Amino acid sequence: MGKEKTHINIVVIGHVDSGKSTTTGHLIYKCGGIDKRTIEKFEKEAAEMGKGSFKYAWVLDKLKAERERGITIDISLWKFETSKYYVTIIDAPGHRDFIKNMITGTSQADCAVLIVAAGVGEFEAGISKNGQTREHALLAYTLGVKQLIVGVNKMDSTEPPYSQKRYEEIVKEVSTYIKKIGYNPDTVAFVPISGWNGDNMLEPSANMPWFKGWKVTRKDGSASGTTLLEALDCILPPTRPTDKPLRLPLQDVYKIGGIGTVPVGRVETGVLKPGMVVTFAPVNVTTEVKSVEMHHEALSEALPGDNVGFNVKNVSVKDVRRDMRQTVAVGVIKAVDKKAAGAGKVTKSAQKAQKAK
Repeated sequence: MGKEKTHINIVVIGHVDSGKSTTTGHLIYKCGGIDKRTIEKFEKEAAEMGKGSFKYAWVLDKLKAERERGITIDISLWKFETSKYYVTIIDAPGHRDFIKNMITGTSQADCAVLIVAAGVGEFEAGISKNGQTREHALLAYTLGVKQLIVGVNKMDSTEPPYSQKRYEEIVKEVSTYIKKIGYNPDTVAFVPISGWNGDNMLEPSANMPWFKGWKVTRKDGSASGTTLLEALDCILPPTRPTDKPLRLPLQDVYKIGGIGTVPVGRVETGVLKPGMVVTFAPVNVTTEVKSVEMHHEALSEALPGDNVGFNVKNVSVKDVRRDMRQTVAVGVIKAVDKKAAGAGKVTKSAQKAQKAK
């Protein structure tokens, strides 16, 4: 996957069992995120465990513990390509106790895809006072995700299947609700889909001849299309502030055998390059960045919007753990020397790197 397409991050939100993982898995499966062999293996495993209908979702729920429980916990970062973008999907979990995970995931997204299930009773459960449809949409807006796409999923299980009436009723209700939150429904693409059967996911569905396509109007022109993929292509790319100082909120810190400490997170501003000296706040640890990777590929520089892992020297995981005050990796501005180093921990490699300048 080339570096020439713009990177965008989308978060998939919605009530538990609305079909987020299946829809997401379908996109990744069809748009080249995963190879056929892996899918066949997943299909076999899912069938053996009696979860045949979770085939696409299984792709995302790759963590063992989750598989057994049948739910998505970690924010699985997956990727696929559209004709315009290189998309990283943050699959946000739908269960109520995972709202915390959802928050760390959502704040990194450029656009939210809200999945609502159209099945009898399912939509009502999701949009009810204690359902998560409303809570997730509100969280996304509050956390600054200002672009929204709504996928009205499971159109194959409405009464009768692929019911236009049911779809219109849902669009009306969701529009009213998201408007209250702060989204302008005119800027939101609503797409009737089936994440399982693939209706209107990549190609227009023959099952919904009544659907004439979605249309959005924005300040900078309008856009229209029929499928969910086209809606993703019409996301407005965020402006990436490369000229600002480096800021990178950490999502997590891993210890990887043979490599060492690898913090991961999304570059918000500035540029992260191997050889740079960075300071972790609030722990005030300064060290040198040895290498930067994205999706297992080494990068010569990471730009805002990139989800990266980077290897740092002589720093242990506990030195930079993410705590309640989220740790942020900051490009160090001042040169570090032994005398000034009294304030915090400065590794040997950071001093060497500074001297070499």
